[in-house]
Amino acid sequence: MTERSTTVSNITCGHCVKTIEREVADVAGVASVAADQPSGRVTVAFDEDVASWSEIEELLVEIGYPPTD
Repeated sequence: MTERSTTVSNITCGHCVKTIEREVADVAGVASVAADQPSGRVTVAFDEDVASWSEIEELLVEIGYPPTD
């Protein structure tokens, strides 16, 4: 299991947090996801044999929360 984090600049409310967590959790191979509004950090634990970090980053862009780092 791999854990990676990224910063998303536009997490402005609890709805944003829930949207990110729900959408990323639906990716096959994702074990957990936590979005933090105050810091803008999104942390994801995933199985690299099933999902890739680039796939997760692409999803964040697709749902309107592009990584900034």
